[in-house]
Amino acid sequence: MVIVRTVTVEHPVDRVFAYLSDFTNTNDWDPGTVHTVRVAGEGGVGTRYHNTSKFLGRETELDYLVTEHVPDEKLALRGENATVVAHDTMTFVRTVLGNGGATGSPGRGTGTTVTYRAEFEFKGVAKLVAPLFAPAFKKLGDEAEQGLRQALGQLA
Repeated sequence: MVIVRTVTVEHPVDRVFAYLSDFTNTNDWDPGTVHTVRVAGEGGVGTRYHNTSKFLGRETELDYLVTEHVPDEKLALRGENATVVAHDTMTFVRTVLGNGGATGSPGRGTGTTVTYRAEFEFKGVAKLVAPLFAPAFKKLGDEAEQGLRQALGQLA
């Protein structure tokens, strides 16, 4: 099961990366997150987070490990519990906003495009019923995209 969403905002890539690379900020932008806490580390590779989320009316907990941390470019985490392994990857690209259109007016400057990819590998019996979750995962992805867009739009 894979969810991919892309959001472009009018903020510099360093600011967007700083916000999203602190995975505790899922408390603000991920509607499925009940809470996330940093357990160990300073945010780079090897940092550990504990996440509690709600999915299909049930709470589930995952322990996440930052596996890649390339400032202003890429963040990857691996989360796991007894029934699922989650791979979350965010890539960050400096983006020119607006193209001036037919009027020749200048664009709005630069911003950031974030591509968020969440891949879920189910274990055991959950693997057999995972296809039934497809509509719920699509909804989860849509809500996360909306949450990202709103939270990033409000960055100072």
